[in-house]
Amino acid sequence: MKTLYDVQQLLKRFGIFVYVGKRIWDIELMALELDHLHKAGVIDDPTFITAKLVLTREHRFEEKHQNELTDF
Repeated sequence: MKTLYDVQQLLKRFGIFVYVGKRIWDIELMALELDHLHKAGVIDDPTFITAKLVLTREHRFEEKHQNELTDF
């Protein structure tokens, strides 16, 4: 698992489809859904950690991108 798409596919396996309208919000909601799946014991620790790292990286990228757009 290396991309946001991979995390989306993981969530889709459990019937979870996330689309809020803003990419950063989608990432945040995916992180919450992952937390719930992990807490329920549905996904193992390595999968959870890898997915959370992917989401953290994507969230940071989106924050940086948004800041660059507002600096003008």
